[in-house]
Amino acid sequence: MPLILNKNEIESILSMKETIEIVEEAFKQFALKNTIMPLRTCLNIEQFNGQFLSMPAYIGGNMNSLGLKVVTVYKQNPIKYELPTIIATIQLHDPKTGELLALMDGTYITAMRTGAVVGVATKYLANKDSKIVGLFGAGVQGKSCVLAVKEVRNIELIKVYDLIPTKTKTFCEEIHKKTGIEAIPVNKPKEAVIGSDIIITATTSKNPVFNGEWLEKGVHINAIGSHTPEARELDEITIKKSKIVVDSKEATLKEAGDLIIPIKNGIISSNAIYAELGELIVGKKLGRESKDEITVFKSVGLAIQDISTAKLVYEKAVKENIGKTIEI
Repeated sequence: MPLILNKNEIESILSMKETIEIVEEAFKQFALKNTIMPLRTCLNIEQFNGQFLSMPAYIGGNMNSLGLKVVTVYKQNPIKYELPTIIATIQLHDPKTGELLALMDGTYITAMRTGAVVGVATKYLANKDSKIVGLFGAGVQGKSCVLAVKEVRNIELIKVYDLIPTKTKTFCEEIHKKTGIEAIPVNKPKEAVIGSDIIITATTSKNPVFNGEWLEKGVHINAIGSHTPEARELDEITIKKSKIVVDSKEATLKEAGDLIIPIKNGIISSNAIYAELGELIVGKKLGRESKDEITVFKSVGLAIQDISTAKLVYEKAVKENIGKTIEI
């Protein structure tokens, strides 16, 4: 009988540190060609300004995980319905038999695995002495990214910009309470960029959120908000001057407007993508090679992140006797 796990139960057993570790291993298996992962299917529900996405994956090697995430992205949810922008459910199956092992909330896992991949990318691409983070987007994803970066770098200050000032203030208070790190709202995008060692964009914006001319030497950028061909958080100046690493070259060239738009405009070619994240993990390519280079990690989010994290959650829940089993 499958195990049912809700958000609170998952939150009680899943830490950011171990999520980073399991996501890094998933990307290692991806680089070693031990995964089966088709591009996600997306249904655009234009009447309600929403998207319905299906994301299956199998991870072999030492992970042996099989599952499916169904995720919806409705940008008007927070304002109109007091619901998260992203809502998800994950099915975990036994790869030997196909049996359904667990059905669990995927919204919290989505936030955690998104933060975790930012943590992994930051580990390989940000300068070791990075201390200041500039964050665009005071939402759930932004919070998980900050928590992940904190695990891999000694962060002392977080500057947060969001279009809703009251939301930014609350966000900063929560981050400081949770981490002890100083977090301050900023009033202009430029303030979040200047002086930052690491920049994170975790927004629903369809247009660039800052001017690439503001970027300083040595900065690392994690861009995780946009995941459709017509939307981008980074402008062409940023893309042109950066070493670009992606989660999946195939996926980003189909889904990431941050790359698709400048390629269509002749600013760069697809060859401008330096590496996939997994290639850095297995040592096929180097990460940061100098203190002054500007690096970008562009992620559209992969099913291997969800399924690897779900497998970890399932194993911990079984061990700790958490959740309920039901007969279907």
